[in-house]
Amino acid sequence: MEARSKRTYNIPAEATIEVIGGKWKMLILCHLTYGPKRTSELKKAMPGITQKMLTQQLRELEDDGIIIRTVYNQVPPKVVYELSEIGESLSGVLDQLCEWGEAFIQGRLSRGRKEGSIRE
Repeated sequence: MEARSKRTYNIPAEATIEVIGGKWKMLILCHLTYGPKRTSELKKAMPGITQKMLTQQLRELEDDGIIIRTVYNQVPPKVVYELSEIGESLSGVLDQLCEWGEAFIQGRLSRGRKEGSIRE
């Protein structure tokens, strides 16, 4: 894949989607807004993600400077992930996306009640 620092984008949204897009990255970031988490804590919070996918997504977020990975020298090994300063700058955006999602869910539920059915 082309290095992101050398890539050009047609619009800024392309960079945003490249860095935090996909099924899992925003969920990982949302969980990390509540504080540092171990890999096992993230896995437990997202039961649908495989260990391989979680590891891949964490690596990509770390490579992009969005999260920080800290390895503690102890037995058993302890690895903790947290938002970097750049990652922290996403907190407001993530909050707004969560609010939008809640409104969307509530709108679907209320429309479903009016129409007599709810699709899930």
